[in-house]
Amino acid sequence: MTQRPRFHLAFPVHDLAAARAFYGELLGCPEGRSSPEWVDFDLYGHQIVAHLVPGKAAPSGDHNPVDGHDVPVPHFGLILAWDDWTALADRLRNGGQPFVIEPYIRFKGQVGEQGTMFLYDPSGNALEFKAFRDESLIFAQ
Repeated sequence: MTQRPRFHLAFPVHDLAAARAFYGELLGCPEGRSSPEWVDFDLYGHQIVAHLVPGKAAPSGDHNPVDGHDVPVPHFGLILAWDDWTALADRLRNGGQPFVIEPYIRFKGQVGEQGTMFLYDPSGNALEFKAFRDESLIFAQ
């Protein structure tokens, strides 16, 4: 883990067992503390907490058009190292995870070249995982 600050995110889920299967097994996030109402996960060194909210509504359906794709809003995720992003994409594909937006490369050969993918967890929370060929260009214009 770098010296960067770690983020904490709490989000609703309708089923803790499904959240454990998705975040713990499929994404490979180690589980931390838990109770009957919530579960902590270690998402690449960041603390995310799935809070049980029975009857949670499905995704809002809100989106923004980007590169001919409908990007779900809101969403959360991580910027990974390139090899970690590729490995995660393979892990998700091999695990049969459907994508909202399949892994693809944006700005190929240009400043800010990046891989990105979008998916929903079992409760309809949208996630994006991305990686930059050159992390020093994350905020390049």
